[in-house]
Amino acid sequence: MTIARGEAEQAERDDISALARGGRANVLGFVLRLAARIPFLFIAGRLYGAATLGRFAYAVLVIEFAAQLATMGLKRGLAEQLAKDSRPQAHVVADAMWLCILVSAVAAGLLIVFPEAMFPNSGLNGLDRLLPLIVIAIATTEVALAACAYQYNIAATVRARAIVEPWTISIAALALYFYSPRDGLILAYVASMAAATLAAFWPLMRHYGLPRGWRPHPGRIWHLAMRNLPLAGADAIEWGTRRLDLAILGLFASPAIVGIYYVAQQVASLPQKLKTSFEPILGPVITRNIALGNHEAIGRQVSQVGFWIVAAQLGVAVALAMPGEAVMGLVGPTFVIGAAALGGLLAAEVLASPAVVSEAALVYLARLRNLYLSLATVGLQAMLTVGLLIVARRYELADGYVAAMPAVALAIALGCGAIAKSRLLSGLLGMRLPIWRSSLVLCGVVAGLVGFGFTLLPRRLEWIELVVGLPLTLAVYCVLMWKVAFGEADRTLFRKQKLGASGDDTPA
Repeated sequence: MTIARGEAEQAERDDISALARGGRANVLGFVLRLAARIPFLFIAGRLYGAATLGRFAYAVLVIEFAAQLATMGLKRGLAEQLAKDSRPQAHVVADAMWLCILVSAVAAGLLIVFPEAMFPNSGLNGLDRLLPLIVIAIATTEVALAACAYQYNIAATVRARAIVEPWTISIAALALYFYSPRDGLILAYVASMAAATLAAFWPLMRHYGLPRGWRPHPGRIWHLAMRNLPLAGADAIEWGTRRLDLAILGLFASPAIVGIYYVAQQVASLPQKLKTSFEPILGPVITRNIALGNHEAIGRQVSQVGFWIVAAQLGVAVALAMPGEAVMGLVGPTFVIGAAALGGLLAAEVLASPAVVSEAALVYLARLRNLYLSLATVGLQAMLTVGLLIVARRYELADGYVAAMPAVALAIALGCGAIAKSRLLSGLLGMRLPIWRSSLVLCGVVAGLVGFGFTLLPRRLEWIELVVGLPLTLAVYCVLMWKVAFGEADRTLFRKQKLGASGDDTPA
């Protein structure tokens, strides 16, 4: 009995170490993605302008939504399938890839027939009608990276999403501007997605090889699709909550305002990448503990990862929100009015974190109830967004306030969804999930006051907010977190274990 308990405790420590290791790898990816995303936004804003950027943003919104649907929930469902299926893993991955290709081909075909869905406020240019073909590449890339994550290869995701994709789009956007200022952004996007696909399939082949002896079977593919349908719905809704605001704004505002909001959304998505840093490794860990019936371990893992994510996101959000006007001004003077929208979007990302880590377990423990909560969240967001935009139009508010309305609606809806999902998971596991801590709020307030002090400088010294204020705010927050909020278990994220026999970064 004592030996079994010791083995269980050791397995849980190994799981936490694996989560920390995967998180460290993806946090590095976040830094690399940040370094590449800023040049792209600068190039897009300064060279192409807000209106062209807005047209590009809406087209990408529709394309990525189609790709999200085409993954059929396999970004998270593939881990469970690999854990349960007794067939060769290469055959399981081949089934998933075949399903993804079929659905993405249908989605691409519909968009080719109805291209107005991508360009509702502008006519078709050049090869715009063929843009949906990239849906197949995007969807299969997600499945390939999910398969690599099951092997704990988070570096594949870092390479594809944090190095290859963002740097390709930045370099291509600059080069293609001289070829076509009208179509350069869209062509650069296609190039970046194609490059990310190649970067994802290389490690996939190393892990699984060719599926020798595999044959597609309609019944097996259909069962896989039905099995993952609730998960696919939850994924699409969760993704949609991050894009519904832009979609609705495009119906109420000009392409220029859409472009400004898109830039704020891209900056705010940087802390979101911190949240997704743990998703690839969290899924396999949770599915293994579900198979063992170890609900207490799931609760502790969700709480630990949730705290890590909220702590990281809060620091980044405070550091970016305080000098919001200066951050948006980097893209161009036209974009400064998006500072309020940036603040709202950053707040939304922090509030959403408990829901995301809770959902990582709910998609396996209560798929339908999780789906219903996701539907309620997106419904609340839609109503709030439309209502606030109608109020803004009725009272003829300035463009900056109009752009901020969807961000406020998103923050309220995601906060409500986070409370509901955390309470549901807590009830299922029979334990509290202490993700938020009072020490987090204290550190955030103190760091925010430091950042706010720099915003009081004269406008001609605005550059000091970015060069000195932003890093100092982040540094103060990090020191406070380490001294005040982090316990011994929390510091696992920053502690590399001794090398095991395999040479991996695993617990001794």
